[in-house]
Amino acid sequence: MVSIEQTSVKEARGPSGLRRDVGLIGLMWASVGSIIGSGWLYGAEKAVVAAGPAAIISWVIGAVAIVLLALVHAELGGMFPVAGGTARYPHYAFGGLAGLSFGWFSWLQAATVAPIEVEAMIGYAGHWSWAQGLQHPDQTLTASGLVTAVVLMAVFVAVNFFGVRALAHTNSAATWWKVAVPLGAIFVIAVGNFHPANFSSEGFAPFGAKGVLSAISESGIIFALLGFEQAIQLAGESRNPKRDLPRATLGSVAIGAVIYVALQVVFIAALPHSTFAKGWAHLDYPGISGPWAGLATVVGLGWLAFILYADAVISPGGTGLIYTTATSRVSYGLAKNGYAPKIFARTDRRGVPWFGLIISFVTGVVCFLPFPSWQQLVGFITSASVLMYAGAPLAYGVFDRHLPHHERPYRLPAGNVVAPVSFVVANLIIYWSGWDVLWRLGVAVVLGYLLLGGYAWWANATHRPDAPRMDFRAAQWLPAYLLGMGVISAQGQFGGAGHIALWWDILVVAAFSLAVYYWARATASRPEEIERSIEEVVVTDAPAH
Repeated sequence: MVSIEQTSVKEARGPSGLRRDVGLIGLMWASVGSIIGSGWLYGAEKAVVAAGPAAIISWVIGAVAIVLLALVHAELGGMFPVAGGTARYPHYAFGGLAGLSFGWFSWLQAATVAPIEVEAMIGYAGHWSWAQGLQHPDQTLTASGLVTAVVLMAVFVAVNFFGVRALAHTNSAATWWKVAVPLGAIFVIAVGNFHPANFSSEGFAPFGAKGVLSAISESGIIFALLGFEQAIQLAGESRNPKRDLPRATLGSVAIGAVIYVALQVVFIAALPHSTFAKGWAHLDYPGISGPWAGLATVVGLGWLAFILYADAVISPGGTGLIYTTATSRVSYGLAKNGYAPKIFARTDRRGVPWFGLIISFVTGVVCFLPFPSWQQLVGFITSASVLMYAGAPLAYGVFDRHLPHHERPYRLPAGNVVAPVSFVVANLIIYWSGWDVLWRLGVAVVLGYLLLGGYAWWANATHRPDAPRMDFRAAQWLPAYLLGMGVISAQGQFGGAGHIALWWDILVVAAFSLAVYYWARATASRPEEIERSIEEVVVTDAPAH
Protein backbone atom coordinates (compact mmCIF):
# COMPACT_ATOMS: atom_id res chain seq x y z
CA MET A 1 0.00 0.00 0.00
CA VAL A 2 1.32 3.47 -0.89
CA SER A 3 1.74 5.70 2.12
CA ILE A 4 0.26 9.14 2.67
CA GLU A 5 3.82 10.41 3.13
CA GLN A 6 4.43 9.57 -0.53
CA THR A 7 1.20 11.31 -1.43
CA SER A 8 2.28 14.40 0.46
CA VAL A 9 5.59 14.54 -1.39
CA LYS A 10 3.78 14.11 -4.67
CA GLU A 11 1.42 16.97 -3.85
CA ALA A 12 4.30 19.23 -2.85
CA ARG A 13 6.14 18.91 -6.19
CA GLY A 14 5.92 21.28 -9.09
CA PRO A 15 5.15 24.97 -9.36
CA SER A 16 1.48 24.43 -10.08
CA GLY A 17 0.35 21.96 -7.40
CA LEU A 18 -0.99 22.76 -3.93
CA ARG A 19 1.92 24.09 -1.87
CA ARG A 20 2.68 22.99 1.67
CA ASP A 21 3.16 26.45 3.17
CA VAL A 22 0.93 26.33 6.30
CA GLY A 23 2.21 25.57 9.81
CA LEU A 24 0.39 24.75 13.07
CA ILE A 25 -0.56 28.35 13.89
CA GLY A 26 -1.79 28.92 10.35
CA LEU A 27 -3.96 25.79 10.51
CA MET A 28 -5.32 26.53 13.99
CA TRP A 29 -6.01 30.16 13.14
CA ALA A 30 -7.80 29.09 9.96
CA SER A 31 -10.20 27.09 12.15
CA VAL A 32 -10.44 29.67 14.96
CA GLY A 33 -10.95 32.41 12.38
CA SER A 34 -13.88 30.42 10.99
CA ILE A 35 -15.38 29.74 14.42
CA ILE A 36 -15.20 33.36 15.61
CA GLY A 37 -17.23 35.03 12.89
CA SER A 38 -20.72 36.50 12.72
CA GLY A 39 -21.87 33.91 15.27
CA TRP A 40 -20.42 35.88 18.15
CA LEU A 41 -22.09 39.07 16.96
CA TYR A 42 -25.60 37.58 16.91
CA GLY A 43 -25.52 34.19 18.67
CA ALA A 44 -25.97 35.29 22.31
CA GLU A 45 -28.95 37.51 21.54
CA LYS A 46 -30.71 34.99 19.28
CA ALA A 47 -30.14 32.18 21.79
CA VAL A 48 -31.47 34.03 24.82
CA VAL A 49 -34.60 35.06 22.92
CA ALA A 50 -35.19 31.40 22.01
CA ALA A 51 -34.34 29.78 25.36
CA GLY A 52 -34.01 32.47 28.04
CA PRO A 53 -31.02 32.20 30.39
CA ALA A 54 -31.12 28.43 29.78
CA ALA A 55 -29.38 29.33 26.52
CA ILE A 56 -26.21 28.66 28.51
CA ILE A 57 -27.24 25.00 28.57
CA SER A 58 -27.82 25.16 24.80
CA TRP A 59 -24.27 26.42 24.29
CA VAL A 60 -22.83 23.68 26.50
CA ILE A 61 -24.77 20.99 24.62
CA GLY A 62 -23.66 22.50 21.32
CA ALA A 63 -20.04 22.61 22.46
CA VAL A 64 -20.11 18.97 23.57
CA ALA A 65 -21.62 17.96 20.22
CA ILE A 66 -18.93 19.80 18.28
CA VAL A 67 -16.16 18.36 20.48
CA LEU A 68 -17.38 14.82 19.73
CA LEU A 69 -17.33 15.51 16.00
CA ALA A 70 -13.95 17.25 16.21
CA LEU A 71 -12.39 14.28 18.03
CA VAL A 72 -13.36 11.98 15.17
CA HIS A 73 -12.06 14.44 12.57
CA ALA A 74 -8.78 14.82 14.47
CA GLU A 75 -7.95 11.14 14.03
CA LEU A 76 -9.08 11.04 10.41
CA GLY A 77 -7.18 14.22 9.56
CA GLY A 78 -3.96 12.72 10.88
CA MET A 79 -4.54 9.44 9.03
CA PHE A 80 -5.36 11.07 5.67
CA PRO A 81 -3.81 14.57 5.34
CA VAL A 82 -5.30 15.36 1.93
CA ALA A 83 -6.90 18.54 0.57
CA GLY A 84 -10.67 18.74 1.13
CA GLY A 85 -10.52 15.86 3.62
CA THR A 86 -14.16 15.99 4.79
CA ALA A 87 -15.25 15.32 1.21
CA ARG A 88 -12.91 12.34 0.85
CA TYR A 89 -13.17 10.14 3.96
CA PRO A 90 -16.57 8.67 2.94
CA HIS A 91 -15.15 8.05 -0.54
CA TYR A 92 -12.42 5.84 0.94
CA ALA A 93 -14.84 3.98 3.23
CA PHE A 94 -17.91 3.51 1.02
CA GLY A 95 -16.87 4.12 -2.56
CA GLY A 96 -18.26 6.41 -5.19
CA LEU A 97 -21.93 6.93 -4.33
CA ALA A 98 -21.38 7.78 -0.67
CA GLY A 99 -18.27 9.77 -1.51
CA LEU A 100 -20.16 11.81 -4.06
CA SER A 101 -23.00 12.44 -1.60
CA PHE A 102 -20.91 13.60 1.35
CA GLY A 103 -18.62 15.49 -1.00
CA TRP A 104 -21.62 17.48 -2.17
CA PHE A 105 -22.76 18.07 1.43
CA SER A 106 -19.27 19.32 2.25
CA TRP A 107 -19.13 21.67 -0.71
CA LEU A 108 -22.67 22.95 -0.09
CA GLN A 109 -21.79 23.82 3.49
CA ALA A 110 -18.57 25.60 2.62
CA ALA A 111 -20.06 27.54 -0.29
CA THR A 112 -22.94 28.98 1.73
CA VAL A 113 -20.98 30.34 4.71
CA ALA A 114 -19.29 33.28 2.95
CA PRO A 115 -22.68 34.77 1.93
CA ILE A 116 -23.95 34.65 5.51
CA GLU A 117 -20.84 36.48 6.71
CA VAL A 118 -21.48 39.15 4.08
CA GLU A 119 -25.05 39.45 5.40
CA ALA A 120 -23.67 40.01 8.91
CA MET A 121 -21.25 42.69 7.71
CA ILE A 122 -24.04 44.56 5.95
CA GLY A 123 -26.40 44.16 8.91
CA TYR A 124 -24.03 45.72 11.42
CA ALA A 125 -22.96 48.41 8.93
CA GLY A 126 -26.54 49.70 9.10
CA HIS A 127 -25.42 51.59 12.22
CA TRP A 128 -23.76 54.11 9.92
CA SER A 129 -26.00 56.44 7.93
CA TRP A 130 -24.31 55.70 4.61
CA ALA A 131 -25.23 52.02 4.89
CA GLN A 132 -28.82 52.34 6.08
CA GLY A 133 -30.25 51.84 2.63
CA LEU A 134 -28.66 48.41 2.19
CA GLN A 135 -31.37 46.47 4.05
CA HIS A 136 -35.14 46.57 4.35
CA PRO A 137 -36.65 46.72 7.87
CA ASP A 138 -36.98 42.91 7.84
CA GLN A 139 -33.18 42.70 7.29
CA THR A 140 -33.47 41.48 3.70
CA LEU A 141 -31.22 43.12 1.11
CA THR A 142 -32.27 46.07 -1.02
CA ALA A 143 -30.99 46.44 -4.60
CA SER A 144 -28.03 48.52 -3.39
CA GLY A 145 -27.46 45.98 -0.62
CA LEU A 146 -27.31 43.19 -3.18
CA VAL A 147 -24.70 45.10 -5.19
CA THR A 148 -22.66 45.66 -2.02
CA ALA A 149 -22.89 41.97 -1.14
CA VAL A 150 -21.65 40.98 -4.59
CA VAL A 151 -18.67 43.35 -4.27
CA LEU A 152 -17.74 41.89 -0.87
CA MET A 153 -17.88 38.36 -2.26
CA ALA A 154 -15.57 39.51 -5.07
CA VAL A 155 -13.09 40.83 -2.49
CA PHE A 156 -13.00 37.43 -0.72
CA VAL A 157 -12.18 35.74 -4.01
CA ALA A 158 -9.59 38.33 -5.03
CA VAL A 159 -7.61 37.90 -1.78
CA ASN A 160 -7.63 34.12 -2.26
CA PHE A 161 -5.93 34.49 -5.64
CA PHE A 162 -2.76 35.68 -3.88
CA GLY A 163 -2.16 32.11 -2.68
CA VAL A 164 -2.42 30.16 0.56
CA ARG A 165 0.67 31.73 2.15
CA ALA A 166 -0.67 35.26 1.73
CA LEU A 167 -4.08 34.03 2.88
CA ALA A 168 -2.60 32.45 6.01
CA HIS A 169 -0.84 35.69 6.95
CA THR A 170 -3.95 37.77 6.25
CA ASN A 171 -6.19 35.42 8.20
CA SER A 172 -3.75 35.13 11.12
CA ALA A 173 -3.63 38.90 11.55
CA ALA A 174 -7.44 39.14 11.37
CA THR A 175 -7.90 36.23 13.80
CA TRP A 176 -5.74 37.80 16.53
CA TRP A 177 -8.11 40.77 16.35
CA LYS A 178 -11.17 38.52 16.18
CA VAL A 179 -10.17 36.70 19.37
CA ALA A 180 -9.07 39.82 21.25
CA VAL A 181 -12.27 41.82 20.68
CA PRO A 182 -14.82 39.36 22.15
CA LEU A 183 -12.49 38.61 25.07
CA GLY A 184 -12.14 42.34 25.69
CA ALA A 185 -15.92 42.82 25.43
CA ILE A 186 -16.49 40.02 27.95
CA PHE A 187 -14.19 41.62 30.50
CA VAL A 188 -15.11 45.29 30.01
CA ILE A 189 -18.90 44.79 29.96
CA ALA A 190 -18.88 42.36 32.91
CA VAL A 191 -17.02 44.82 35.14
CA GLY A 192 -19.74 46.90 36.77
CA ASN A 193 -22.59 45.41 34.70
CA PHE A 194 -22.97 41.87 36.03
CA HIS A 195 -26.45 41.31 37.52
CA PRO A 196 -26.90 37.71 38.81
CA ALA A 197 -30.64 38.27 39.28
CA ASN A 198 -31.08 38.36 35.49
CA PHE A 199 -30.72 34.58 35.39
CA SER A 200 -33.89 33.99 37.41
CA SER A 201 -36.06 37.12 37.48
CA GLU A 202 -38.09 36.16 34.38
CA GLY A 203 -37.50 32.41 34.67
CA PHE A 204 -34.33 30.50 33.89
CA ALA A 205 -35.93 28.30 31.21
CA PRO A 206 -39.17 30.08 30.24
CA PHE A 207 -39.60 28.02 27.04
CA GLY A 208 -38.74 24.64 28.55
CA ALA A 209 -36.66 21.87 27.05
CA LYS A 210 -37.96 22.54 23.54
CA GLY A 211 -36.60 26.08 23.68
CA VAL A 212 -33.22 24.83 24.87
CA LEU A 213 -33.00 22.24 22.09
CA SER A 214 -34.34 24.39 19.26
CA ALA A 215 -31.89 27.17 20.17
CA ILE A 216 -29.00 24.82 19.38
CA SER A 217 -29.78 24.84 15.67
CA GLU A 218 -32.25 27.62 15.00
CA SER A 219 -30.58 30.50 16.86
CA GLY A 220 -27.14 29.92 15.44
CA ILE A 221 -25.33 28.10 18.25
CA ILE A 222 -24.08 25.21 16.13
CA PHE A 223 -23.46 27.59 13.26
CA ALA A 224 -21.28 29.72 15.55
CA LEU A 225 -19.24 26.74 16.72
CA LEU A 226 -18.67 25.35 13.24
CA GLY A 227 -15.40 25.88 11.44
CA PHE A 228 -12.92 23.49 13.06
CA GLU A 229 -12.80 21.56 9.79
CA GLN A 230 -10.96 24.36 8.01
CA ALA A 231 -7.65 22.88 9.19
CA ILE A 232 -8.79 19.56 7.69
CA GLN A 233 -9.64 21.18 4.34
CA LEU A 234 -6.16 22.73 4.16
CA ALA A 235 -4.39 19.45 4.97
CA GLY A 236 -2.93 19.30 1.48
CA GLU A 237 -1.13 22.60 2.19
CA SER A 238 0.12 21.77 5.69
CA ARG A 239 3.88 21.51 6.27
CA ASN A 240 3.48 18.76 8.90
CA PRO A 241 -0.13 17.53 8.65
CA LYS A 242 0.17 14.39 10.77
CA ARG A 243 1.48 16.35 13.74
CA ASP A 244 -0.42 19.62 13.29
CA LEU A 245 -3.92 18.62 12.12
CA PRO A 246 -5.11 17.00 15.37
CA ARG A 247 -3.67 19.85 17.44
CA ALA A 248 -5.21 22.53 15.27
CA THR A 249 -8.62 20.82 15.16
CA LEU A 250 -9.00 20.23 18.89
CA GLY A 251 -7.30 23.47 19.92
CA SER A 252 -9.62 25.59 17.81
CA VAL A 253 -12.74 23.95 19.27
CA ALA A 254 -11.50 24.52 22.82
CA ILE A 255 -10.83 28.21 22.17
CA GLY A 256 -14.17 28.76 20.44
CA ALA A 257 -16.29 26.93 23.04
CA VAL A 258 -14.80 28.84 25.98
CA ILE A 259 -15.30 32.21 24.29
CA TYR A 260 -18.91 31.55 23.26
CA VAL A 261 -20.08 30.24 26.63
CA ALA A 262 -18.49 33.23 28.37
CA LEU A 263 -20.14 35.60 25.88
CA GLN A 264 -23.59 34.16 26.61
CA VAL A 265 -23.15 34.42 30.39
CA VAL A 266 -22.00 38.06 30.23
CA PHE A 267 -24.66 39.06 27.69
CA ILE A 268 -27.45 37.82 29.97
CA ALA A 269 -25.95 39.28 33.14
CA ALA A 270 -25.22 42.72 31.67
CA LEU A 271 -28.69 43.50 30.30
CA PRO A 272 -30.72 46.10 32.22
CA HIS A 273 -33.88 44.46 33.54
CA SER A 274 -36.07 46.87 31.56
CA THR A 275 -34.85 45.33 28.30
CA PHE A 276 -36.49 41.96 29.05
CA ALA A 277 -39.17 42.92 31.60
CA LYS A 278 -41.90 41.73 29.19
CA GLY A 279 -40.23 38.33 28.84
CA TRP A 280 -37.14 37.08 27.04
CA ALA A 281 -39.07 36.58 23.82
CA HIS A 282 -39.62 40.36 23.77
CA LEU A 283 -36.05 41.41 24.49
CA ASP A 284 -35.58 44.91 23.12
CA TYR A 285 -33.28 47.90 23.48
CA PRO A 286 -31.89 50.64 21.21
CA GLY A 287 -29.41 49.17 18.74
CA ILE A 288 -30.49 45.55 19.23
CA SER A 289 -30.01 44.93 15.50
CA GLY A 290 -26.30 44.98 16.41
CA PRO A 291 -26.73 43.18 19.75
CA TRP A 292 -23.30 43.58 21.38
CA ALA A 293 -22.60 47.10 20.12
CA GLY A 294 -26.12 48.13 21.14
CA LEU A 295 -25.64 46.64 24.60
CA ALA A 296 -22.34 48.48 25.01
CA THR A 297 -24.12 51.74 24.22
CA VAL A 298 -26.97 50.98 26.63
CA VAL A 299 -24.56 50.40 29.55
CA GLY A 300 -22.64 53.59 28.78
CA LEU A 301 -19.63 52.17 26.92
CA GLY A 302 -19.89 54.11 23.70
CA TRP A 303 -16.16 53.77 22.93
CA LEU A 304 -16.50 49.97 23.08
CA ALA A 305 -19.53 50.13 20.78
CA PHE A 306 -17.35 51.86 18.19
CA ILE A 307 -14.81 49.02 18.35
CA LEU A 308 -17.57 46.42 18.10
CA TYR A 309 -19.04 48.04 15.01
CA ALA A 310 -15.60 47.93 13.42
CA ASP A 311 -15.21 44.29 14.46
CA ALA A 312 -18.54 43.53 12.82
CA VAL A 313 -16.75 44.06 9.51
CA ILE A 314 -13.48 42.33 10.40
CA SER A 315 -14.78 39.17 12.13
CA PRO A 316 -17.34 38.09 9.51
CA GLY A 317 -14.95 39.23 6.78
CA GLY A 318 -12.19 36.95 8.04
CA THR A 319 -14.56 33.98 8.28
CA GLY A 320 -15.97 34.60 4.82
CA LEU A 321 -12.44 34.80 3.47
CA ILE A 322 -11.36 31.42 4.85
CA TYR A 323 -14.61 29.69 3.80
CA THR A 324 -14.08 30.95 0.28
CA THR A 325 -10.74 29.17 0.45
CA ALA A 326 -12.37 26.01 1.81
CA THR A 327 -14.96 25.95 -0.98
CA SER A 328 -12.27 25.86 -3.66
CA ARG A 329 -10.35 23.13 -1.77
CA VAL A 330 -13.43 20.95 -1.40
CA SER A 331 -14.20 21.27 -5.12
CA TYR A 332 -10.52 20.43 -5.73
CA GLY A 333 -11.01 17.23 -3.72
CA LEU A 334 -14.23 16.41 -5.59
CA ALA A 335 -12.42 16.74 -8.92
CA LYS A 336 -9.55 14.58 -7.69
CA ASN A 337 -12.04 11.88 -6.74
CA GLY A 338 -13.65 12.07 -10.18
CA TYR A 339 -16.97 13.58 -9.07
CA ALA A 340 -16.45 16.95 -10.79
CA PRO A 341 -14.73 18.10 -13.98
CA LYS A 342 -10.93 18.22 -13.82
CA ILE A 343 -10.93 21.97 -14.33
CA PHE A 344 -11.75 22.27 -10.61
CA ALA A 345 -8.37 20.66 -9.85
CA ARG A 346 -6.35 23.01 -12.04
CA THR A 347 -4.12 25.41 -10.13
CA ASP A 348 -2.40 28.62 -11.15
CA ARG A 349 1.26 29.50 -10.58
CA ARG A 350 0.53 30.35 -6.93
CA GLY A 351 -0.99 26.91 -6.34
CA VAL A 352 -4.55 28.27 -6.20
CA PRO A 353 -7.50 26.19 -7.55
CA TRP A 354 -8.70 29.14 -9.60
CA PHE A 355 -11.83 27.71 -11.18
CA GLY A 356 -13.16 26.57 -7.80
CA LEU A 357 -12.77 30.13 -6.52
CA ILE A 358 -14.76 31.51 -9.43
CA ILE A 359 -17.58 29.03 -8.85
CA SER A 360 -17.58 29.83 -5.11
CA PHE A 361 -18.18 33.48 -6.04
CA VAL A 362 -21.06 32.61 -8.36
CA THR A 363 -22.63 30.34 -5.73
CA GLY A 364 -22.35 33.02 -3.07
CA VAL A 365 -24.15 35.52 -5.26
CA VAL A 366 -26.96 33.03 -5.93
CA CYS A 367 -27.37 32.45 -2.18
CA PHE A 368 -28.32 36.09 -1.66
CA LEU A 369 -31.47 35.51 -3.70
CA PRO A 370 -33.43 32.74 -1.88
CA PHE A 371 -31.90 33.45 1.57
CA PRO A 372 -31.53 37.24 1.78
CA SER A 373 -30.95 37.63 5.54
CA TRP A 374 -28.63 36.29 8.24
CA GLN A 375 -31.31 34.48 10.20
CA GLN A 376 -32.75 32.75 7.13
CA LEU A 377 -29.38 31.30 6.18
CA VAL A 378 -28.39 30.03 9.63
CA GLY A 379 -30.65 26.99 9.85
CA PHE A 380 -29.89 25.90 6.31
CA ILE A 381 -26.12 26.11 6.77
CA THR A 382 -26.27 24.37 10.15
CA SER A 383 -28.10 21.40 8.64
CA ALA A 384 -25.81 21.21 5.62
CA SER A 385 -22.78 21.43 7.90
CA VAL A 386 -23.84 18.69 10.25
CA LEU A 387 -24.94 16.47 7.36
CA MET A 388 -21.39 16.85 6.06
CA TYR A 389 -19.89 16.10 9.48
CA ALA A 390 -22.02 12.96 9.82
CA GLY A 391 -19.90 11.23 7.18
CA ALA A 392 -16.79 11.28 9.38
CA PRO A 393 -18.12 9.06 12.24
CA LEU A 394 -19.40 6.58 9.66
CA ALA A 395 -16.01 6.48 7.92
CA TYR A 396 -14.24 6.21 11.29
CA GLY A 397 -16.20 3.08 12.14
CA VAL A 398 -15.14 1.49 8.86
CA PHE A 399 -11.45 2.37 9.24
CA ASP A 400 -11.44 1.19 12.84
CA ARG A 401 -12.72 -2.18 11.64
CA HIS A 402 -10.88 -2.62 8.32
CA LEU A 403 -7.66 -0.62 8.79
CA PRO A 404 -6.70 -1.35 12.41
CA HIS A 405 -2.96 -1.12 11.72
CA HIS A 406 -2.98 2.08 9.65
CA GLU A 407 -0.76 4.77 11.16
CA ARG A 408 -2.69 7.12 13.45
CA PRO A 409 -0.72 10.13 14.73
CA TYR A 410 -3.68 10.83 17.03
CA ARG A 411 -5.76 7.92 18.30
CA LEU A 412 -9.21 8.74 19.65
CA PRO A 413 -9.76 7.21 23.12
CA ALA A 414 -12.80 4.90 23.19
CA GLY A 415 -13.32 5.61 19.51
CA ASN A 416 -15.70 2.67 19.04
CA VAL A 417 -18.05 4.44 21.48
CA VAL A 418 -17.40 8.08 20.59
CA ALA A 419 -17.95 7.56 16.84
CA PRO A 420 -21.52 6.17 17.01
CA VAL A 421 -22.43 8.66 19.72
CA SER A 422 -21.15 11.54 17.58
CA PHE A 423 -23.23 10.25 14.66
CA VAL A 424 -26.32 10.26 16.89
CA VAL A 425 -25.54 13.81 18.03
CA ALA A 426 -25.07 14.99 14.46
CA ASN A 427 -28.48 13.66 13.48
CA LEU A 428 -30.14 15.24 16.53
CA ILE A 429 -28.77 18.62 15.47
CA ILE A 430 -30.10 18.04 11.96
CA TYR A 431 -33.50 17.14 13.41
CA TRP A 432 -33.58 20.20 15.69
CA SER A 433 -33.04 22.44 12.67
CA GLY A 434 -36.70 21.90 11.85
CA TRP A 435 -38.70 20.59 8.92
CA ASP A 436 -38.93 23.96 7.18
CA VAL A 437 -35.15 23.98 6.84
CA LEU A 438 -34.76 20.29 6.05
CA TRP A 439 -37.13 20.16 3.10
CA ARG A 440 -35.15 23.01 1.52
CA LEU A 441 -31.95 21.12 2.23
CA GLY A 442 -33.52 18.09 0.55
CA VAL A 443 -34.01 20.12 -2.61
CA ALA A 444 -30.34 21.10 -2.52
CA VAL A 445 -29.35 17.45 -2.05
CA VAL A 446 -31.37 16.45 -5.13
CA LEU A 447 -29.69 19.24 -7.09
CA GLY A 448 -26.31 17.84 -6.07
CA TYR A 449 -27.21 14.38 -7.32
CA LEU A 450 -28.27 15.88 -10.65
CA LEU A 451 -24.99 17.82 -11.02
CA LEU A 452 -22.33 15.53 -9.57
CA GLY A 453 -24.24 12.32 -10.21
CA GLY A 454 -24.81 13.35 -13.80
CA TYR A 455 -21.12 14.04 -14.29
CA ALA A 456 -20.10 10.73 -12.67
CA TRP A 457 -22.57 8.84 -14.88
CA TRP A 458 -21.19 10.57 -17.99
CA ALA A 459 -17.59 9.85 -16.94
CA ASN A 460 -18.40 6.15 -16.54
CA ALA A 461 -20.48 5.98 -19.73
CA THR A 462 -17.61 7.43 -21.76
CA HIS A 463 -15.04 5.24 -19.98
CA ARG A 464 -12.96 8.14 -18.74
CA PRO A 465 -9.88 6.94 -16.80
CA ASP A 466 -10.76 9.18 -13.84
CA ALA A 467 -14.40 7.99 -13.62
CA PRO A 468 -15.35 7.17 -10.00
CA ARG A 469 -16.35 3.65 -9.04
CA MET A 470 -19.99 3.92 -7.96
CA ASP A 471 -20.21 1.26 -5.26
CA PHE A 472 -23.96 0.89 -4.69
CA ARG A 473 -23.58 -2.13 -2.41
CA ALA A 474 -21.41 -0.24 0.08
CA ALA A 475 -23.81 2.73 0.05
CA GLN A 476 -27.07 0.80 0.24
CA TRP A 477 -27.85 2.43 3.60
CA LEU A 478 -27.59 5.99 2.24
CA PRO A 479 -31.07 6.43 0.64
CA ALA A 480 -32.70 4.99 3.75
CA TYR A 481 -30.68 7.38 5.92
CA LEU A 482 -31.58 10.54 4.01
CA LEU A 483 -35.23 9.64 3.55
CA GLY A 484 -35.55 8.39 7.13
CA MET A 485 -34.28 11.66 8.60
CA GLY A 486 -36.74 13.52 6.39
CA VAL A 487 -39.69 11.41 7.55
CA ILE A 488 -38.77 11.76 11.23
CA SER A 489 -38.44 15.52 10.85
CA ALA A 490 -41.76 15.81 9.01
CA GLN A 491 -43.51 13.93 11.82
CA GLY A 492 -41.62 15.49 14.72
CA GLN A 493 -41.98 18.44 17.07
CA PHE A 494 -39.64 20.89 15.34
CA GLY A 495 -41.69 22.31 12.49
CA GLY A 496 -43.23 18.93 11.64
CA ALA A 497 -46.69 17.49 12.16
CA GLY A 498 -46.02 16.82 15.85
CA HIS A 499 -47.02 13.16 15.69
CA ILE A 500 -43.89 12.11 17.59
CA ALA A 501 -43.89 13.51 21.13
CA LEU A 502 -40.97 15.47 22.62
CA TRP A 503 -38.30 13.17 24.14
CA TRP A 504 -39.73 10.23 22.21
CA ASP A 505 -38.51 11.97 19.07
CA ILE A 506 -34.98 12.07 20.50
CA LEU A 507 -35.18 8.36 21.21
CA VAL A 508 -36.40 7.67 17.68
CA VAL A 509 -33.55 9.69 16.13
CA ALA A 510 -30.98 7.96 18.35
CA ALA A 511 -32.25 4.46 17.56
CA PHE A 512 -32.47 5.21 13.85
CA SER A 513 -28.96 6.69 13.84
CA LEU A 514 -27.41 3.66 15.53
CA ALA A 515 -29.17 1.34 13.11
CA VAL A 516 -27.76 3.29 10.16
CA TYR A 517 -24.28 3.44 11.72
CA TYR A 518 -23.93 -0.31 12.13
CA TRP A 519 -25.65 -1.01 8.81
CA ALA A 520 -23.13 1.26 7.06
CA ARG A 521 -20.24 -0.35 8.90
CA ALA A 522 -21.39 -3.85 7.95
CA THR A 523 -21.80 -3.09 4.23
CA ALA A 524 -18.77 -0.81 3.73
CA SER A 525 -16.16 -1.35 1.05
CA ARG A 526 -13.85 -4.31 1.57
CA PRO A 527 -10.34 -3.63 2.99
CA GLU A 528 -8.64 -4.15 -0.36
CA GLU A 529 -11.05 -1.69 -2.03
CA ILE A 530 -10.38 0.90 0.68
CA GLU A 531 -6.63 0.51 0.22
CA ARG A 532 -7.00 0.84 -3.54
CA SER A 533 -8.96 4.08 -3.10
CA ILE A 534 -6.23 5.45 -0.84
CA GLU A 535 -3.51 4.40 -3.27
CA GLU A 536 -5.28 6.26 -6.04
CA VAL A 537 -4.56 9.48 -4.15
CA VAL A 538 -0.98 9.21 -5.39
CA VAL A 539 -2.19 9.42 -8.98
CA THR A 540 -5.15 11.77 -8.58
CA ASP A 541 -3.38 14.26 -6.33
CA ALA A 542 -0.50 14.82 -8.71
CA PRO A 543 -0.28 18.51 -9.61
CA ALA A 544 -2.70 19.66 -12.31
CA HIS A 545 -2.10 22.81 -14.30
